[in-house]
Amino acid sequence: MSNPKPDNLEAYYGLPHDVVFCKKCCYSNQRPSSTKEFNHTKDSKKVTLAFDEEGVCDACRFAEKKETIDWKAREEQLLELLAKHRRTDGGYDCIVPGSGGKDSVYAAHVLKYKYGMNPLTVTWPPILYTDYGYRNFRNWIDIGGFDNISFNQNGRAMRTLTRLSIENLFHPFQTFILGQKQLAPKLALKFGIPLIFYGEHEAEFGNPIAETNSSLQDSSYHTYDNLDDLILGGIPIRQLREDYGLSLNELMPFLPAPREEYERGKVEVQYLGYYLKWLPQESYYYAVKHAGFEARPHRTDGTYSKYLGIDDKIDDLNYYCYFIKFGFGHCTEDASQEIRNGHITRDEGKALVARFDGEFPERYFMDVMNHLGMDPDYFRNELTDKFRSPHLWVKDNGIWKLRHNINGTGYND
Repeated sequence: MSNPKPDNLEAYYGLPHDVVFCKKCCYSNQRPSSTKEFNHTKDSKKVTLAFDEEGVCDACRFAEKKETIDWKAREEQLLELLAKHRRTDGGYDCIVPGSGGKDSVYAAHVLKYKYGMNPLTVTWPPILYTDYGYRNFRNWIDIGGFDNISFNQNGRAMRTLTRLSIENLFHPFQTFILGQKQLAPKLALKFGIPLIFYGEHEAEFGNPIAETNSSLQDSSYHTYDNLDDLILGGIPIRQLREDYGLSLNELMPFLPAPREEYERGKVEVQYLGYYLKWLPQESYYYAVKHAGFEARPHRTDGTYSKYLGIDDKIDDLNYYCYFIKFGFGHCTEDASQEIRNGHITRDEGKALVARFDGEFPERYFMDVMNHLGMDPDYFRNELTDKFRSPHLWVKDNGIWKLRHNINGTGYND
């Protein structure tokens, strides 16, 4: 369904002016093609989720394609890949990044115990561990049986960059994601480990389908030609050093290794979900059985699930920021995924979205604000309103409302 709006309503972040909802799930065309990056400023240009001529999103089409894939043949490809890299001298032959969530537990355990690989697990720890999130991390290592390198970040630098990411981008995870993204490749280069395995394939979420076998040295992102002009938390590195007192050494963990290091070593990045049919619910049950994984003892704010994105207290706030910027939240993500996997109907998903999407993350909100030294009223009012795109939001009698939603009950529906 297309929802035309007056021409004078500005659309931030390069989002499409007309809101369109997928015919099969709850996604809209306002979803960026990669919410993992989420680095938009108001005037940025960003590719969003693609829809075909029948009004179905890429994520749903990929889910349909998964049902036609010869998974036995894909596993044979995996066996060939692993045989090429498997070591018998006691050394590590692959890296599995993760924090002990269901996906990293599944990936590491299957690679080690089913396929005979020798993974090194690496962790960029959450900004603020939940108690059960930390227990899951320890169980991954202790019960699952894995060696692990955890990078304990400089707390002052991490807090400063996280606060700036919220203030300038309304993106609590921006610098966390950058650090997380760089850790595994840097350690792979340092220890001469040629293979990195992530879990779910990016196409599961409608992101562009890249090559499953990639060399990090080919990426144009890995360059130090204009280091001072690189931006973290919405601030150029030069300004971070001059105005915020962050040294280059403190900023390096968030940056890629210099180009020359990538030119000396080739590292392949693979998604296990390309070779093995990936279902989040099955990963959860597997992690419970093999590593003592525990779900949250309560429903996650903003959605109905208890086992997705639960290790970091700031995760719920991050999804709330999605909702403000793009008009969709954590429940839309969860429900859409379960619709595609055939676990709920679209009508059930729509009902869940109506009930939970955009719920304010009260449970850990003050913990996050206190950790960052941020005024909670400043976040709730000034910042939140600043990042609402006019084409998505309207203020009616002092209450903010979405102009359009999946249930057709928005202000302009």
